[in-house]
Amino acid sequence: MKMKVLCVTLFIISLLCALVQSQTPSQRASALLANMTLTDKLSLVHGSGGSYVGNVPAIPRLKIPSINLEDGPQGVADGVKKVTAWPSALTVVASWDVNLINNFGSAMATEQKGKGTNVLLGPMINIARVPTGGRNFESFGEDPYLASAMVAAEVTGIQSQNIIACAKHFVDNNQEYNRTLTSANVGERTQWEIYYPAFQAAVNAGVGSIMCSSNRINDTYASENTQTLTNDWKGKMGFKGLVMSDWGATHSTVKAALSGLDQEMPIDKYFGPP
Repeated sequence: MKMKVLCVTLFIISLLCALVQSQTPSQRASALLANMTLTDKLSLVHGSGGSYVGNVPAIPRLKIPSINLEDGPQGVADGVKKVTAWPSALTVVASWDVNLINNFGSAMATEQKGKGTNVLLGPMINIARVPTGGRNFESFGEDPYLASAMVAAEVTGIQSQNIIACAKHFVDNNQEYNRTLTSANVGERTQWEIYYPAFQAAVNAGVGSIMCSSNRINDTYASENTQTLTNDWKGKMGFKGLVMSDWGATHSTVKAALSGLDQEMPIDKYFGPP
């Protein structure tokens, strides 16, 4: 399982590297893995300290670059200076204009790249089922069909700038109030008809990473939920990229890894050295 988690992380890193033209990202990841020490491997499955909201250190001897993760769905955040105050994502989604939101994603990614980011922590595509939800303004609204069309366009726009998009928060994160304490109890049909379509659209558009939500799903934390992460997300939806936790939303080591979590953020409480 550790090998599988590392291969996924290295696959993402390989997309950031200057690749040998004859090698696929998977081949490049396998070659790197064969030359890594245990310390090297552990350093890639959790966050560390740094100047970005999320930081994974470089491994210079293997020419593996650092992973610099930054918020977010509304442009460069976390107190970074000299950046653009973009319109809310929900405002752009309300235009029903896929070309507009494609340009929106591309422009935000360009600015992120200028700040040294290589993983943009967005788009935020939780369905707005609770009218008072604290992050509805950066969501794609309450309509799964509209959200699916628009997220595909934004992901394509972001990743056109060689920045990896991160679709979040998977899944059923409908409120901010007590989000780490609540359980969203959702049936299978409701998941596939309401909550999953936008995420499936992100997968189909080639999104490179996702972030788990902080809430429980049917009484099991999202970051260690085998049904949603392994069976549905990686299995039925066919996602091949990196699965990271929300910040502070990892709650175990073995259970989380076996359930499909690849990377703990932002520190190494559970996925770090013993």
